[in-house]
Amino acid sequence: MSHSDALRARYARQPFLMAPMAGVTDAAYRIMMRRHGAELAYSEMVSVAGLAYASERTWELVLPADEEPDIAVQLFGSKPEQFAGAVEAVEERVGDRLALIDINMACPARKVVTKGEGSALMNDPALAARIVRAAVGRAHVPVTAKIRIGFAAGERVAPDFAAALEDAGVAAVAVHGRTAKQLYTGSADWTVIDEVAARVGVPVVGSGDVFSAEDAVRMLERTAASAVFIARGTYGNPWVFEDARALALEGRPVPPRGHRERLDALREHLALTHRLVPRAMARARTYATWYLKGMPHAAAWRGRVVRCDSYEDFRALVDEIEADVEACDRALAAGEPVPPAPMG
Repeated sequence: MSHSDALRARYARQPFLMAPMAGVTDAAYRIMMRRHGAELAYSEMVSVAGLAYASERTWELVLPADEEPDIAVQLFGSKPEQFAGAVEAVEERVGDRLALIDINMACPARKVVTKGEGSALMNDPALAARIVRAAVGRAHVPVTAKIRIGFAAGERVAPDFAAALEDAGVAAVAVHGRTAKQLYTGSADWTVIDEVAARVGVPVVGSGDVFSAEDAVRMLERTAASAVFIARGTYGNPWVFEDARALALEGRPVPPRGHRERLDALREHLALTHRLVPRAMARARTYATWYLKGMPHAAAWRGRVVRCDSYEDFRALVDEIEADVEACDRALAAGEPVPPAPMG
């Protein structure tokens, strides 16, 4: 079975994938998503230059935690020889838990594109193809790539670019429906997914503006995508993968998630971060606010979250939030006004 066919079979089992997100998809985040239905989870974007210089901090982004059955590692850079070395090194250290190597040709961050990396590669298809060939030449797992519509406003080079990457050996290509210059503004254009799929024979993964399970299923049903990346749609919603799969494959509607279920999930996520990536505990100030969306006095609690410094601070605050939610529920059940927002 070819790498493309193997990926197509994997996508058929669970077409909704946890997208790589810099500064977000650490081991704790990946495990949280996998526990709730993400069959395939990606590392943060990893520099091939960092791996070339054997940075242990860089390797922390790559190596899966014990609970992870496998991992998809996303690499970025601009030098084919560094990609070749990075693929060899990643395969050696990750071993049989390496699901695939993904090459980032979509990141629009200024500090990335100014070095000719990420989405800047869309301005140099020949170099992009050399990078793919260098990676494929060393890899024993599928090599995939993520691209955008184009680099500059008005460009629509994704179909031709994807075809060149297929010729170079990619097993699948993901396309985000914005140009690099758009960053994440405006609306994603999903029609480019069909245009890319019409040009290549490998599976196409759709990306862009998937904020819910319903969005994910809509993209899968309305485009030629074989799978769907969910990025911002995972924020405070680890259930999005199991919900999307149940909706798409079984027609089961998405269930509401109550306040207590959301707080229990936040506790679980905090515990994972504390155990696996304690140095990144400050990230909880961001993701904790995602779980609080729609809760009583959410704005006041968000103001408290950003002042938390330790795991113990976060745990104590979640207990306070739960007590406040219960007090508000009791008041509503009794036909009384909810208590005022907490002070602190």
